[in-house]
Amino acid sequence: MVAWAVSDPGLLRKLLTDPRVSKDPRQHWAAWANGEITPDWPLFTWVAVTNMFTAYGGDHRRLRKLVAPAFSARRIEALRPRIEAMAAELLDGLAASPAGEAVDLREEYCYPIPIQVICELFGVHDEDTRAELRELVDNIFNTAITPEEAAATFARVHALLVGLVELKRRSPGDDMTTELIAAREEDGSRLSEQELVDTLLLMISAGHETTVNLLDNAVHALLTHPDQLDLVRAGKASWNDVIEETLRVEAPVASLPLRYAVEDIESDGVRIAKGEAILAAYAAAGRHPGFHGEDADRFDVLRVNKEHLAFGHGVHFCLGAPLARMEAAIALPALFARFPGLALAAPAEGLRPVESFISNGHRGLPVRLS
Repeated sequence: MVAWAVSDPGLLRKLLTDPRVSKDPRQHWAAWANGEITPDWPLFTWVAVTNMFTAYGGDHRRLRKLVAPAFSARRIEALRPRIEAMAAELLDGLAASPAGEAVDLREEYCYPIPIQVICELFGVHDEDTRAELRELVDNIFNTAITPEEAAATFARVHALLVGLVELKRRSPGDDMTTELIAAREEDGSRLSEQELVDTLLLMISAGHETTVNLLDNAVHALLTHPDQLDLVRAGKASWNDVIEETLRVEAPVASLPLRYAVEDIESDGVRIAKGEAILAAYAAAGRHPGFHGEDADRFDVLRVNKEHLAFGHGVHFCLGAPLARMEAAIALPALFARFPGLALAAPAEGLRPVESFISNGHRGLPVRLS
């Protein structure tokens, strides 16, 4: 499959707000119409779902309106005490680790907070279900899995979420899954069954994986740039500076599939033909020297212009951005306050990235606590 990868932030912004660019493969992707995209394609789940992620025009507005209450400012702020308690509990657990023993901070701290938050928000309380969801979401973001694994993942995650909907219909709760089941438009219409299941997939998967990477990348950046950490500790830079610069230089989502040209689009001498696919290269856009200067790849918490596209742009801007920022604003200072001598337990150049051109993080983040 071939797509146009757009890494220039100016052009990317234009395309992300251009009505001639769609996210609906059924209407606007030639490869989909030609039957070239099948369930064994590793990215099938990303384009085959029917939710606001793949919706266009009026359908997108309708779906986003139904989902938006999950991430209202009041609901997110209400989560603050719970996130603070989670962070404190996890830090207590880390403090009980044997002295001098390396700890995988991605596994033991960066991962648990976001997945617990999103599972509680959507009423996923069963530990086995949470564990299975994590495995399936990891596979969805893993672009190196086999065709057989991709097809099996798609089938399993669909069955799991259908089961969650059935459970909430029998036993409604104070959670967003229950609210989505009951949500209605002004005309009385509801989410279709497929839209409901696929919306849950989008919210639960994107709602935690990206924040895991944000925490992972921020910790890694500070530990490999101690001068930048010193600026924060001296009060010369804020934790918000750390978060925004991390989002710029190490976007949690490197490249996001896919968008499609509704008609021929001409830009800067390049012609994207009707029906062709477009890949939003967010990580590359954050490091574009034409926008951020020749030192665009340098982590600098005092950088004046930290503008980035890590959460997207336009009508598809990430609804969960405020939640991700709040989780990071709680988790990061708590970690470095508890363990001021925190250090990597392996050479930085030896850390391996996750197997994905979508997700941008490390497979593990070994540290020593102090």
